[in-house]
Amino acid sequence: MKAAVVSSFDSAPRYQDFPSPAAAGEDEMLVDVLAAGLHPRIRSQADGSHYTSTGELPLVPGVDGVGRGPDGRLRYFVLPDTAMGAMAEQTVIDPRRSIVLPEGTDPVAVAAAMNPAMSSWVALRQRVSFQAGQDVLVLGATGNAGQMAVQIAKHLGADQIVAAGRDPGRLAALPALGATATVTLGASDTANRLAKAAADVDVVLDYLWGPPTTDAMVAIVTNRADRSQPLTWIEIGSVAGRTAEIPSAALRAARLQLVGSGQGSVSTREYLAELDILAQEITAGTISVDARAVPLAQVEEAWAATGAKHRSVLVP
Repeated sequence: MKAAVVSSFDSAPRYQDFPSPAAAGEDEMLVDVLAAGLHPRIRSQADGSHYTSTGELPLVPGVDGVGRGPDGRLRYFVLPDTAMGAMAEQTVIDPRRSIVLPEGTDPVAVAAAMNPAMSSWVALRQRVSFQAGQDVLVLGATGNAGQMAVQIAKHLGADQIVAAGRDPGRLAALPALGATATVTLGASDTANRLAKAAADVDVVLDYLWGPPTTDAMVAIVTNRADRSQPLTWIEIGSVAGRTAEIPSAALRAARLQLVGSGQGSVSTREYLAELDILAQEITAGTISVDARAVPLAQVEEAWAATGAKHRSVLVP
């Protein structure tokens, strides 16, 4: 069969022949892959930098997707850590880590949206006791996952939603998705604007980490009207740096709690419990994503488009 194959962590996957997988046992099912999203998580899997990487090569990347099983039903599936990922004509899934989708579901939309939407959905539903009426800051709101985080926070009942990001064009579009205020990161007045707009939020969804997190944390903590008001900072992504310098005073001078959300801190059972309802919301159009289908044969071109505004979805 054909697949996107990683033979070296220093180069992009290539479209080539790869041994066809086979299901072994009742807990495995061979599916024909219809769509697999090219998420940032996939890029880190393919270059060996993700914290779950085992260093095994060659590998087919892809941690989730939409496929059709031998029973003819359409499924969204999540794969375990495996060298036989979703970016292939076929892959092997555990049916217990999948949900059946209604016929007529757009595989590209589901494959594009589920992974990035899951980050904020699970963070707010599984990692904290989020309540309707609370205020949220999305740090890194101009990425695909950040844009969906704004929509999800609104859908789950957030009152004020502050969206902070570097792309002015995308920031301008976020009020239509639910943002009540926007802040341009990297500007000369970023700290002052964060202090004004987000000082009293209840939850931060952080897709950035690194220096932007340090700067934002200082601006928010030092300007809270009531420092005894709980502030939960949820670290989800690290596109701006793998480490961040957290001032000790930030932890002592305010009721600040740092929480991570991702594989390990959220169990497989907790992820699976959210799949069905999230897929329903995506199918209903509650959560939208700018998706573009790309033939699997063009995986190298899709891989090179690191600055693309849309979410690429590989289709065999």
